[in-house]
Amino acid sequence: MDEQQERRAGGPPMWWRHGPPWWNRWDDDQEHAPRWPWRSTVLITAFVLAGSNFAAQAQEGRADLDPFARVLLFVAAGLLLWRKRYPVAVVFGTAVAATVYLGAGYPYGPVFVALAVACFNAIVTGHRRAAWAAVGVFWVGHALVAHWLYQWLPPSGDSAAPWEQEGVIAAWVAAIVAVSELAKTRREQWARERAERAQAARRRADEERLRIARELHDVLAHSISVINVQAGVGLALLDTDPEQARTALTTIKAKSKEALGEVRQVLDTLRTPGDAPRTPAPGLDRLPELVRQAASAGLTVEVEGEPPRLPPGTDLAAFRIVQEALTNVVRHSGSRHARVRLDHEDAATLRLRIDDDGPATGADAGGSGNGLAGMRERAAALGGTIEAGPRADGGFRVLAVLPLKGPAETKEDR
Repeated sequence: MDEQQERRAGGPPMWWRHGPPWWNRWDDDQEHAPRWPWRSTVLITAFVLAGSNFAAQAQEGRADLDPFARVLLFVAAGLLLWRKRYPVAVVFGTAVAATVYLGAGYPYGPVFVALAVACFNAIVTGHRRAAWAAVGVFWVGHALVAHWLYQWLPPSGDSAAPWEQEGVIAAWVAAIVAVSELAKTRREQWARERAERAQAARRRADEERLRIARELHDVLAHSISVINVQAGVGLALLDTDPEQARTALTTIKAKSKEALGEVRQVLDTLRTPGDAPRTPAPGLDRLPELVRQAASAGLTVEVEGEPPRLPPGTDLAAFRIVQEALTNVVRHSGSRHARVRLDHEDAATLRLRIDDDGPATGADAGGSGNGLAGMRERAAALGGTIEAGPRADGGFRVLAVLPLKGPAETKEDR
């Protein structure tokens, strides 16, 4: 949801929820080698020096700005150049410089800005106690100077400051600390949300990578198994029955072309993930084609039941499960006969049962051994289950139970 949608929905703007873009760069500086904040330090120093001149003109009875005052102002603001590398030392140094500046009777003014920036930086970088101690030292020092030590400090003839002024300074200090604490809280929340978004992005990437791996495995395992079987037939009959060998080679050519087309479709979705696929994903409506392909590999398949109307995801998963189960029969079973049964009597689930009569041959046609794992992952992604194992009579059975509605649709119905 972008910022305009957030505003239309009545929620806070995107920058408040996830942090402004420049704050992310500031966090990167903290995690790696901190940069020197030259620009901000120069601007703050210029503001403190120039603003103090204007402040001095409006405050009668305070000491004039002499070279020592300007050195104190320069030190208080110039220390901010090291605030990212040494936040504790900077906040204490700025507090001491500001305390000495005001204790010497110089005018109130922008020197408070340097202390506020140092305090803010220390709290945001996690040095809360140091920042509180530094502003506490500053406030106590100012109170001592304004109410007890003023008699021995310049300017001469100065009187005790009113306590209301101390209340204003205390309120100012409390406001700076409160704003800094709020910024620290928001920064930590933004960091957590960025980490969660990064983790979610990695999880989506892993899920997409797993989906593509399953698609490629199912496409290639079935096609290459048929090609392997037909290549064996062609080699065996090349000398004795050239016509049958020609048929096997024709089947190899057709299957390899089909496999290339399906692999190209998967790769197209990788290159342009936002575009609609050029061809629809396979489903149980292609079950007769799957039966013909199995027949070309020497496997007779009987189909019982009619496939219902399925959501696209469920339809694709059901097709791939049947395809992988028949591929395993071709590769690992001595039986040349398989049965596929589709049952959806309860209108809530689809039961797919694929049986062969065995026995297992132990032969391998180049498979990766991930077929059953891929079927289980497909079923689990839809909230279904897969049971696969040998039957008591010596055959092998794959039983898949898939919900007729995807998880998102079921959640919406509730």
